[in-house]
Amino acid sequence: MARPAVSPIIVLTTVAGREEADRLARALVEGRLAACVARFPVRSTYRWDGSVEEAEEWQLMVKTTSDMRAALEEEIKRTGGYELPEFVVIGEGVEASAGYLEWMIESCHPAS
Repeated sequence: MARPAVSPIIVLTTVAGREEADRLARALVEGRLAACVARFPVRSTYRWDGSVEEAEEWQLMVKTTSDMRAALEEEIKRTGGYELPEFVVIGEGVEASAGYLEWMIESCHPAS
């Protein structure tokens, strides 16, 4: 069976702490929703409920494929911990080397 045409995408999301970032990253890779998840501590300034807020958070950079987008978004909404989780997709026109894209596809799709 031929694989569907897919393209690489990067999804950005944030969580409240390191343990949550580690847990979510592992779950996404183990569940084959992501090939790789990089985590970074960040300090965010944002408006919420009419007030400007400051928070220490963890940014997750999720490397995945376009066909995983909907399932990934659902998983982040379900387990992410925020009322309104960040889900920013960087992907229109993004390219990857052939070898790296093949690794991403193989990582997100079980062998058939």
